[in-house]
Amino acid sequence: SMASPALLMRVVASAYSVAEKAATIVRNVMAAGDLGIVEKTGANDLQTKADRLVQMSICASLARKFPKVTIIGEEDLPGDEVNEELIEHGHSEEILKKTCPAQYTGIKEEELVIWVDPLDGTKEYTEGLLDHVTVLIGIAYGGKAIAGVINQPYYNYEAGADAVLGRTIWGVLGMGAFGFQLTEAPAGKHIIVTTRSHSSTLVNDCISALNPDSVIRVGGAGNKIIQLIEGKASAYVFASPGCKKWDTCAPEAILHAVGGKITDIHGNSFQYNKEVKHMNSAGVLATLRNYDYYASRIPNTVKQSLVP
Repeated sequence: SMASPALLMRVVASAYSVAEKAATIVRNVMAAGDLGIVEKTGANDLQTKADRLVQMSICASLARKFPKVTIIGEEDLPGDEVNEELIEHGHSEEILKKTCPAQYTGIKEEELVIWVDPLDGTKEYTEGLLDHVTVLIGIAYGGKAIAGVINQPYYNYEAGADAVLGRTIWGVLGMGAFGFQLTEAPAGKHIIVTTRSHSSTLVNDCISALNPDSVIRVGGAGNKIIQLIEGKASAYVFASPGCKKWDTCAPEAILHAVGGKITDIHGNSFQYNKEVKHMNSAGVLATLRNYDYYASRIPNTVKQSLVP
């Protein structure tokens, strides 16, 4: 008989289905037209009904299957009983069939931390920039992002009636990443992707110092990593606090699984153990290739302004 799949593969397989359920909730809330927008700390820090329902769905679904895993979500929500309709019981059979990388076969439930951003790019969601939006489920072990799921609920939403709406990208370190076509940015071009709604003098000064050929401004950390792995941008540069661990965990795992690199502006790796502070206070620098080119050109004035 087949050995039962390793815990990590069961968690990733479940997270895949949970993310697809989340995407359905995101689309249903938008279709119903009442987003239920609440300002958290200001007009650029919003929470919608979709954020709330999706987080309840993801956290409750995963906690039910994996009760000893630590799950940390972006939204502070009341610990109410979750409506049974929000629970996803399924998993991806395709993922379960894959062989777990040897270094992760012995992981126990209590050693995993799952970082959840129920709706990354909320501001863009409220403005109708729907393809910016992602659902992020990152899986960490030993303080390191080792697996992740990124669902893009509105992928293809402008591609016509025959196009399949939405997609799920997933990856595991030592195995690779799936659900998209890995593409490198045009050789010799320096295309920087950065924030759309959280700009500042420092953010812009840092980008100018890198002398880019062009700058793409989009919402969501998940969406920015997608720009890198699909070759639309060569570096993601954000010289500012603002990103949190749930923004970077899933994207980091997927980027690292295909040989990319993400750090803060100083070149420090992010830590994802459950006690870690949530804010990535020293910004983000990420690339699929040529990390050192960009890292070596971050001005010292920028580094001095951003304390890890």
